[in-house]
Amino acid sequence: MKRLILVAALILSACQEEADKVPPAPVELTEAALSYFCQMNVAEHGGPKGQIHLDGFPAPLFFAQVRDLAAYVKGPERDADITAIYVSDMGAAASWEHPGSSNWIDAREAHFVVGSKAAGGMGAPEVVPFASQEEAARFAKRYGGAVAGFESIPDDAVLGPVDLDQKLETPS
Repeated sequence: MKRLILVAALILSACQEEADKVPPAPVELTEAALSYFCQMNVAEHGGPKGQIHLDGFPAPLFFAQVRDLAAYVKGPERDADITAIYVSDMGAAASWEHPGSSNWIDAREAHFVVGSKAAGGMGAPEVVPFASQEEAARFAKRYGGAVAGFESIPDDAVLGPVDLDQKLETPS
């Protein structure tokens, strides 16, 4: 009976440790941040940015486009479990060219405009994040697209090929 109680206590202790894990806080974007896929300087490109924190890794992976961040999450290959995902709140951004270095929001709580005419930092169609659903709706009205949650971003919006003939614009 004592063994059963000991085993139960260990299991409950392990479960409590999992529940107590707090996701890492977002890291401020600096000039040293390189985009995960292309290894280009993230800060040199306009549009929203993203960062993904992986279990056991001391620094996040940065992305020059939120589209690339979503592709990484939807892709089958990862180096470790994801512990946190943050994206730029474009409602708090100074401008498209200056999206901010510390206005991060949890991607799973953000509202994304998908399918707009907005060109991201690397020139591909962008998935544009906002903390406010109203601001996302205003952006969609002006640049096209639809508002969706992170889990509802369609695979073909981030994993499919880019139409090089598509007319995109840099939002003002």
